[in-house]
Amino acid sequence: MLSLLVVLEQIVIILAALCALILVHEFGHFVVAKLSKMRVDEFGLGFPPRALTLGKIGETTYTLNWLPLGGFVKIHGEDGSDVEDPRSFAARPRVLQGLVLIAGIAMNLLFAYVLIAGALVVGTPRALTQGEAARARHLHVAVASVLPNSPAAQAGLEPGDEILLARDARGTWAATSTASFSSYVAESHGTPISLVLAEATGGTGYATATPVSGLFKSDPSRYVLGVEIMTVGVAPVPLIPALKEAGTLTWGVISLTATSFVHLFVQPSLKQVRGPIGIVAYAATGGISSLGTGIAFVAEISIGLALLNLVPIPALDGGRLLIVIVEGLTRRRVSPNLLQTIVGFAFMALILLVVVVSAHDIERLWVANHLSSLSL
Repeated sequence: MLSLLVVLEQIVIILAALCALILVHEFGHFVVAKLSKMRVDEFGLGFPPRALTLGKIGETTYTLNWLPLGGFVKIHGEDGSDVEDPRSFAARPRVLQGLVLIAGIAMNLLFAYVLIAGALVVGTPRALTQGEAARARHLHVAVASVLPNSPAAQAGLEPGDEILLARDARGTWAATSTASFSSYVAESHGTPISLVLAEATGGTGYATATPVSGLFKSDPSRYVLGVEIMTVGVAPVPLIPALKEAGTLTWGVISLTATSFVHLFVQPSLKQVRGPIGIVAYAATGGISSLGTGIAFVAEISIGLALLNLVPIPALDGGRLLIVIVEGLTRRRVSPNLLQTIVGFAFMALILLVVVVSAHDIERLWVANHLSSLSL
């Protein structure tokens, strides 16, 4: 019963985080629209139907809506109508229109940077130096890289796998020192070693590898498995260094996510996609092991949301930005009726995609649970 409550708690937390990311995105649109002298008619928490009017400040009505799925900003003239009103979105300079559209994306990226800095300050599992390991908690030895065709590669070890325990005829190794593990392997003299792993993909794994000598020219007589190992643990980073490191890490995640998006469009495959159900399931089934890991996970989603909105599909910010650019180059406005039709069809296509991805998430969860029950 307790485990069920924990799972439900994690589901609620991750759903709240997803809603917060959408709110942050919409707040970016809201602020820049206000600064651009556009008329903002409504800022809503959640999606309609409306549950409550929280109040009205100036010309903007603030509302609370029944569907708790983030929020929205209603900017006058964003559908391309009412070009006569100087405060309409359609009547403002296209540079300002573009800035309003980009603002949501920029807010998600900025929020991700803040979250990653926060994760570093709180502490999240990462590779540690010897000095950091001395003051860290939750230490363990993990695989950094695997030499092709080595005993480790043949045994199925992969980067990110944690080595929990090693056992052979001499006895058992269970420690957090990379040096002690290397010595344990070297002293095996070719005896097969059974390994218990916490796999990078999740779950517990088992492997047997036989150390060999002659694999490294620098020390040909030493018995090795052919892996580079590292000490991983949780070591909080001071604020100022965290702010500096967060910039590098944020850019790294952006680059990695963008590359994944390109691969997805070049070679479409649902195996590479995780929808809302998949995200919640990942969090609820142990994918988030600590506060720092949870914060970093939300940061990754924020970056994914930002880059997804850059895709030039009319229902997304990237598509609307493309229309603004086309209008600027041709000096002709797209018909409001045509714009609404294009956006409507694109939105329906996105909803269909979400349904398909969600169905695949459910199928993947069912298969995983079915295989788990078979292994018991």
